[in-house]
Amino acid sequence: MSETDLPQWAEVAAASDALTLASSPAELHGALCGWLAAGGEDVAGWLAQVLADPALPQPVQGDALDRLRSVTAAQLSDPDFGFQMLLPDDADVTARAGALFAWCRAFLGGFGLAVGDKPLSEEGQEALGDLANLAAAQVDEVDPESDEESLAEIEEYLRVAVLLLHADCALGPRSRQRLH
Repeated sequence: MSETDLPQWAEVAAASDALTLASSPAELHGALCGWLAAGGEDVAGWLAQVLADPALPQPVQGDALDRLRSVTAAQLSDPDFGFQMLLPDDADVTARAGALFAWCRAFLGGFGLAVGDKPLSEEGQEALGDLANLAAAQVDEVDPESDEESLAEIEEYLRVAVLLLHADCALGPRSRQRLH
């Protein structure tokens, strides 16, 4: 595993369980991505901020939750668009779709905590609306073959939507600050 790879689902699940967090790895990653995409601070004590619980401890440097933060922040700023979502890769399409919808719900929560009054581009507003629609989605009857393809398309769209929101809220203001 390289420094640009997210920790494994099981590692994040174990770290979450050890802290008795009521969040799945997808929810933790979604909330973190929302926080960072909206311009929230990339800090070691991210759990307390992103989950809005000041009693939560700071992840231990180098553990799965600390790596989740550092790799996610690096991926969001990657000029080669290397951002990936933490979703279960060995589950069936129904479980992965459920995790994706949970990721979207958590993203919206983290984003809402950090966005403040930052303006969104028209494309950013549309992306945020699409994320909200996915957050409200339910897994219905499954057609494994066509649903695999649909899920892959949704994941790719979400990757781009998150990068767009990050550009609007985090990268745009940084660039404007450098210009002044």
